[in-house]
Amino acid sequence: MSVNLAQLLVRSAHAYPALPALARGAHLGCTYAELAARVARLAAGLAAHLRANDRVALVMQNCPQYVELLFACWHAGLCAVPVNAKLHPRELEFILHNSGARLCFASAELYDSVAPLQAGVACLDEVIDADGPLYAALAAGAPLPMAARESGDPAWLFYTSGTTGRPKGVTLTQKNIMAAILNYFSDVDTIAPGDAIIHAAPMSHGSGFYMLPHVAHAGLNVIPESGGFDAPEIYALVQAHRGVTMFAAPTMVKRLVDHPGDSDTANLKTIVYGGGPMYVADCKAAQARFGYKLAQIYGQGESPMTITAMGKAIHAATDHPRYEQRLASVGQAFTGVEVLVADDQDRPLPPGEPGEILVRGEPVMAGYWNNPQASAETLRGGWLHTGDIGSLDEEGFLTLKDRSKDMIVSGGSNIYPREVEEVLLRHPGVSEVSVVGQKDPEWGEIVVAFIVARAAPPVRAELDALCLDHIARFKRPKAYHFVEALPKNSTGKVLKTELRKLLT
Repeated sequence: MSVNLAQLLVRSAHAYPALPALARGAHLGCTYAELAARVARLAAGLAAHLRANDRVALVMQNCPQYVELLFACWHAGLCAVPVNAKLHPRELEFILHNSGARLCFASAELYDSVAPLQAGVACLDEVIDADGPLYAALAAGAPLPMAARESGDPAWLFYTSGTTGRPKGVTLTQKNIMAAILNYFSDVDTIAPGDAIIHAAPMSHGSGFYMLPHVAHAGLNVIPESGGFDAPEIYALVQAHRGVTMFAAPTMVKRLVDHPGDSDTANLKTIVYGGGPMYVADCKAAQARFGYKLAQIYGQGESPMTITAMGKAIHAATDHPRYEQRLASVGQAFTGVEVLVADDQDRPLPPGEPGEILVRGEPVMAGYWNNPQASAETLRGGWLHTGDIGSLDEEGFLTLKDRSKDMIVSGGSNIYPREVEEVLLRHPGVSEVSVVGQKDPEWGEIVVAFIVARAAPPVRAELDALCLDHIARFKRPKAYHFVEALPKNSTGKVLKTELRKLLT
């Protein structure tokens, strides 16, 4: 089956050529006709340097170029590699090398830190400033006819860390992404032409994914002038645009609720939340502030935004006898997606009994990029093994219990303890270390390290500096606790559950 995601843009440009496609803050930018024409020219510039299926890395803060570059990659038959702009240069260097990226686009604020990486990444031909003259030159030529694509062709490599701390490239195909887009319409929300989405969360992750159904239905993509999340700015943008949606981590929703004042939110249509636990009290507070405009999704990079969903209607069904339990869940399986809770032998468990969450369906990844061993393990038996622990009730509502991979979710960002532990162990004064998440009312969780020192405890400033030299700032522990020994079981495995008890 031939499919190209770039057709979504062309379709909207033909149907609604005069509707605005992009806005910077309250200022409208290009129309859909103009965006489609520019994408076709930019695709020609890319195709002059690259071959089909070559990878193009995007190390960019939220900006209008994100939209045109994604679609230009697909228009030209290439695979996009959107990268978390907060990553440390050493982490970024690994991703560029592992993906085999030929080109890397960086936003102006990041260019000076990204450009030097070219010298150490043999596959990388050029790092291009997305605000510079070379970028403008790429879009100055004649338009390129859209490349033919097959459903199994890679479209997006999403890099997600594993328990080993080594990032893995989740290979999302044309089919995977198209299925996820259709699932948005079937289970999350409707989009009318001219409705807006505010990209306050990173476009390299969930917000960029939800840009796609909005392009498919000729929605307006609004980039905050700050490039990210700022509560007063978000309230102003809600008043400036109509039919507004935004994807937000629970911590962002809480900040909006806690922001003082009584801003008009009549234009707010939907807040889709995910990426971390939303406590029932916080959900109720948000609904008291905004009305029943919340929709929840649960997913992971391997099944992007598409494992379970709980739409606005269920959030509003306050008279349901199990309303509280439903609100504490992450909803039901997306249409066409199967969700199973299984034991360690992959056997289905009865309702209410916790086990590993398994998923299969069209949105599930093709596998990990150039990592057949990890792919076979994670996709064994035809099911995606999420590593998350949950339980299903009799009505198919899934409740998350824990993360078997000990992942920490802080402010909507995933942090894996092992990579932080490996950095801290570089300090000569650290004998053993175990990193866990501590519940936090603002961030959801914060990173805490338990350390066994070799002699005198290391100075905190030294540990902070070590982390900042090797990993992204948001992964650095917020607290260090020095202990005589780490609790372990008979096989020597550190009992993180016991460490978490020390934090309660």
